[in-house]
Formats: sequence, structure tokens, C-alpha cells
Amino acid sequence: MTTTNPIRSTGPTDTRRARDSSRRLGPAVSAGRVLRVVSTDDDPAPIEIPTAAAPLLLQILDAMQSGRSVSLVISDTELTTKQAADLLGVSRPFIVKQIESGRLPAHKVGTHRRIRAHDLLAYRDRLAAERQQALDELSALDEALGLD
Repeated sequence: MTTTNPIRSTGPTDTRRARDSSRRLGPAVSAGRVLRVVSTDDDPAPIEIPTAAAPLLLQILDAMQSGRSVSLVISDTELTTKQAADLLGVSRPFIVKQIESGRLPAHKVGTHRRIRAHDLLAYRDRLAAERQQALDELSALDEALGLD
């Protein structure tokens, strides 16, 4: 499988390093500059980070300094219903119901359901858009009724 275990800060030293690194890297990432990492071991040659990966690195550091965990999921990964539920912060039975209703695409491997990560992320984005639309409609209704 191509998901990672959650990355999280393991203590105040990691949190401080993440904060300091994020603060220093932010302007370089925004400017599209090449990042080079120098190892503390015997190899003095810097490691160049691909420019396209730099914003992801910055997001990881920002999450770590805030105490949040980060999981990396490759878009063509196939997830179990439990993994999908964990990524969305919902229950596994909710995921199963969404699959059975046809709202979330999935396929079976033997008797087990599998969800492609890109399908799950598209589903998450659809839910967010539906939620925003409902909030906008409620806000418009509040204004129309003078309930502001």
C-alpha cells in the first residue's frame, strides 16, 4: 500500500524545528526557489528538493508546528473502507452506506470493498461544495427574513 503512517510532532523540539523551518522556507517556496538540504552525516553534498514538492513539505511543517498529524496518500492508492473513513473523519458504516447508495465509487477485491484515493478526495470535495452551498442558502434565507 502507498499510504504513510501519520507524521506528527513527537515533542517540543520537533514542534520548534517545524515552526522555524516553516518560517524560513516559506519565502523560498513562495518565490519558487530550489531547496537544498544538507545532511548532518558524512555526506556533505546537498540534496535538492524538486520545486513541485516544496509546497507539500511546507504544508507538512505547518501541520507539525500546529500539532496536527499528516498522512500522505498517493492518488491511485486503493483504500479500505476503514482507511477511507479515517481519512474523512467519519465512521466505516457511513462509508459503506455512501458506496451502497452510489455516492462514492468503489469496487470489490474478493469480498472487500476498495476505494481509489482520487475518488475519495473528489467525494470529499463534492461534500464540501454541497455543505458550502447549503450554508450560502441558509445565509440568504436569513437575510431575506431579516434574521441577521
